[in-house]
Amino acid sequence: MSHSSSHSINLHDRIAARLAPQLPAGSKLLLGLSGGMDSVVLLHVLDSLAPKLGFKLSAMHVHHGISPNADAWALFCSELCARYAIPLEIKRVDIAPLKDAHGIEASARKLRHAAFASSGIPYVALAQHADDQAETLMLQLLRGAGLRGVSAMPFVREQGRQILLRPLLEHSRLELLDYAQQHALDWIEDESNADDSYPRNFLRHRIFPVLEERFPAWRETLGRSAQHFAEAAGVLDEVAQVDGADEPLLAVAMLEALSPPRARNLLRHHLHLQGAPMPQEAQLEDMLRQFCGARDNADVCVNFGEWQVRRYRGLIYVMRALPQYEATLCLSWDGAASLYWPPLQRELQFTLTVGLGISREKLSQGQVTLRLRSGGEALRPHALAARRSMKNLLQEHGVPPWLRERLPLLYCGEALVCVVGVAVAAEFQAGEAEQSVMVM
Repeated sequence: MSHSSSHSINLHDRIAARLAPQLPAGSKLLLGLSGGMDSVVLLHVLDSLAPKLGFKLSAMHVHHGISPNADAWALFCSELCARYAIPLEIKRVDIAPLKDAHGIEASARKLRHAAFASSGIPYVALAQHADDQAETLMLQLLRGAGLRGVSAMPFVREQGRQILLRPLLEHSRLELLDYAQQHALDWIEDESNADDSYPRNFLRHRIFPVLEERFPAWRETLGRSAQHFAEAAGVLDEVAQVDGADEPLLAVAMLEALSPPRARNLLRHHLHLQGAPMPQEAQLEDMLRQFCGARDNADVCVNFGEWQVRRYRGLIYVMRALPQYEATLCLSWDGAASLYWPPLQRELQFTLTVGLGISREKLSQGQVTLRLRSGGEALRPHALAARRSMKNLLQEHGVPPWLRERLPLLYCGEALVCVVGVAVAAEFQAGEAEQSVMVM
C-alpha cells in the first residue's frame, strides 16, 4: 500500500471513529464550506461517511464580500455541491459594521457563526486542522492572552443550540493536501492567504517554516500545550464557581476575602458568565482597586468598551452601557401584553390576572401613559402607609442610583398609579377578587 493511500484510509477511518459517537443516527450535519482546500477535503470525507454513519449532510457558504473574487467562490461552491448532490445555502453577510471594532478576521468569524446558528441545523462541521490550532495558540500567546485565550479549540463544543465539530483537528495541512491531490480535488485559493501583513499568514509563511527545520513536531507540541492550557482554564473555572462566580450579583466582600490572583479569576469568570467581553489586564486591575478600595456606600462605575461594571451597596452589577434617553418621553399603553421602554432597553410585560397589582377598573378611568420622573412625585405604597417621596421609596427598595431616573412611572390621567417593579399606589391596588394587571 502506498504512503498516500494509507494516509487516505487513515484520514477516513480516524474521522469516522471520531464522529460516530457524536452523531446519533438520522442527525443533520451542516458543513461550513469556504471552498478552500481544508473544507473541500472535509466535504469529500463527509460525503463518503454520510451513508455509513447515517447522517444527512448539507453545506453553507458564507459570502463575506471582502474579496473581489467572493462571487466566484460562491459559484465554485454551488457547482461543487451540485456535483455531490449536497444541498448548499449561500449566506451573504456585511462585515462593514463590525470590522473597525473587531478587525476583519474576528468579525468574519462572528458573522460565520451567526450564519450557522441561523440555519437551525443542530450539528455544524468546521474544517480547522492541526496547523490552525498551532497558529491560533501562537497568535494568542503573542497578544498576551490569558488561559482561556490560549486554550485549544476543542473537537466538540456547544455553542448556543448547536454542537460544533472539528473533525480535522488532529490532521496537518500537509496531510490534507496529500489527500486532496490523491483524490484529484479542486479548490480555490483565497488571495489574502499570501498576504504577510495578516499576522496569521506571517506566522504561516515566515515563522513556522523556520521552526520546522529545528522542531519538526511543532504542530503536535503546540497542540498539546493548548490542551494543557484548556485543562488549566477548566480548573480555574471550577475554582471561580467555588468562590461564587455563579451568583447573579457578585458581593465585593467575596473579592476582598481572596488573594489578588484568585479575586482576578473570580471577577474575570463572573464577567464571562454575564456575557461581557474580557477587559484588558489594566482595566481588570482598575475594577478590583475601585471596588475593593471604595467606601461602603460609594457608587463606583468602570466603563470598558460598550459595557460597564458598577458597585452599589456592596454588590457588583455588570451591564451594557445604558443609552441616552429623552427626559420628556411619554408612551401610551393601549392594553398590549408588552411595551418597549427605551431608557432601560427592555420590554415591559403587562400580565392580566386577578387580585394582584393594579385594578383594571380604576385604570380604565383615564388615559394610561408611561413617563419618567420629573421631580416632586410621591406615592402611598399601601393603605396604612404615609406618602413616600420618590427618593425615599426608591432608596427603601434598593433601586440602584443609575436606574432611578430611568424607571417607568405609570399614570392614569395625571394620577401616579405605580413605579414599575417597585410599588403600586394604595388607591389603585386591586381588591382580592378583582380583575387586575401586573406590570413588570
